[in-house]
Amino acid sequence: MNHSIHRALYYLRVLGFRGLLSAVRSKLLNRPALLKSTRPGIRFPFYIRMLASDVSVYDQIFILREYDFETRKEPAVIIDAGANSGLTSIWFANRFPDSRIIAIEPEKNNFAILKKNIAPYNNITPVHGALWDENKEITLVDPGLGTMGYMTRNNAATAEKIPGKSLYRVKGMTIDRIMAEQGIEFIDILKIDIEGAEKEVFQDPAPWIDKVGALIIETHERMKPGCNHNVLNATKDFNDKWSQGNSVYLSRTNGCLKRGITRP
Repeated sequence: MNHSIHRALYYLRVLGFRGLLSAVRSKLLNRPALLKSTRPGIRFPFYIRMLASDVSVYDQIFILREYDFETRKEPAVIIDAGANSGLTSIWFANRFPDSRIIAIEPEKNNFAILKKNIAPYNNITPVHGALWDENKEITLVDPGLGTMGYMTRNNAATAEKIPGKSLYRVKGMTIDRIMAEQGIEFIDILKIDIEGAEKEVFQDPAPWIDKVGALIIETHERMKPGCNHNVLNATKDFNDKWSQGNSVYLSRTNGCLKRGITRP
């Protein structure tokens, strides 16, 4: 099937006729467009950038429901690291309206649409920065994977080289620093999708790993070898592990997550 036809059918399936028209208009005018969208069970409208990876993220979260899971108890604190345009944070905020959610995103354009999307929610706090193993400025790199594929690397001349265009420096933060700055004592759910930086984040997690009840993580071994080793080594005390969509779920015995997907 022709790629353009296949793509058009995908937009029609995921976003309906309005979404398809918006994508076609954006393509013809050669400029980005925002589609104002609503979903059953989502309290406020939100925005999707046409011809960007927002569409596939929308599909992942709201159609395929990859972050739909059972809980033993309501999570009090959720960290959404690699929050992109904020759609996952919105999902969590509607599923757990009494939870406190910290949405972390390093790329400035993603962060701008994130702030726009989460503005109606007083339980979501946006943080402009990137998870790292040190509290210092690091470099944001565009490897050409779209708006959800930005990577980070150390600024040192001897640092591991990541193919792509270096963009600008961003604030690198350790998880324990974020907890201290946000006044958090325990993280019930730590969702991480940070395009390979999990290798650094989980390199020495001793200051914070015992203060996490459950992890939802997408590892990027293909992009940065060593990710899987560091994550698995750091999470040996997490008793229950399973895969759901593109993510690995890890929960402690007394954590809030339960294996399984809920459906309405």
